[in-house]
Amino acid sequence: MNDTNTVVVGVEDSPGQEDLIRFAAGQAVLHGAALRVVHVVRADGDAVTRAEEELVQRYERTVRSEFPELTVAGELPRGHAAAVLVERSAEAAMIVIGHRGSGGFARLPLGSVSWQVATHAECPVIVVRPGEAGEAGGSGGLGGPRENRVVVGVDTEEASLAALDLAYVEAELRGARLEVVHGAYHPGMVPTGPVGMVPPDFSVMDDGAEAFLRKETELRRDRHPGVEVDVRIEHTRPASLLVEAARDASLLVVGTRGRTGLRRLLLGSVSAEVLHTAHCPVLVVPTADADAEV
Repeated sequence: MNDTNTVVVGVEDSPGQEDLIRFAAGQAVLHGAALRVVHVVRADGDAVTRAEEELVQRYERTVRSEFPELTVAGELPRGHAAAVLVERSAEAAMIVIGHRGSGGFARLPLGSVSWQVATHAECPVIVVRPGEAGEAGGSGGLGGPRENRVVVGVDTEEASLAALDLAYVEAELRGARLEVVHGAYHPGMVPTGPVGMVPPDFSVMDDGAEAFLRKETELRRDRHPGVEVDVRIEHTRPASLLVEAARDASLLVVGTRGRTGLRRLLLGSVSAEVLHTAHCPVLVVPTADADAEV
């Protein structure tokens, strides 16, 4: 995470924002960070209205009332919501945003603001579905009680290890069990290949994946001795496995090898699908790999 110890939460005037604020505040408390409440005012609009000022002030009062130990400040910058939050990500430890951003395309499951922030941010981003926020510590909000469990998707390449590192941190802070999940999918699993095609040796694939995951979890044992870890490998699509594994979890962590700068236009396919379909908060961890996608 970045050096600046601030969690930024992007808010709007819509249902579910109080739960989003509480989740972001809980996340800031867990990390010993300050909280900045950001409501972006349209660049082409009039002056900041009293209603917009009161909106941010109301959220600040909620945080001060329920999280008195937390330092909180509000901000009403002008611009496009996604661009402003991406700009803030350069100096934030983490961004928290709702699943459906303002100004998005109504037919998309994920709002365009949330999508752009998760794609372009320089720091980790947690995307929270309305009614699924609960508390950062693991209990449920409008979506009902959650298990104190963090799920992380890991492949057998180095680029997913940033997500694994942060998943350990989140699990330790929550006192949660960590579930390390790997979807071992191969086209040869689909019985429609060319005649004479030799099916892959799944036992060899499993052994390699398990050895990799066991090695990486063992490397982190000394840094996080209190974290209980389960490793799960299944022959299925990674995105489907992650969504199923994270049902009722406190948090799902995924890495993205999306491109940086002007070339960073898309999330990896697994990260993208999980963001659209997961039923718990999703933490997207950017990495520096500019060529491949998850």
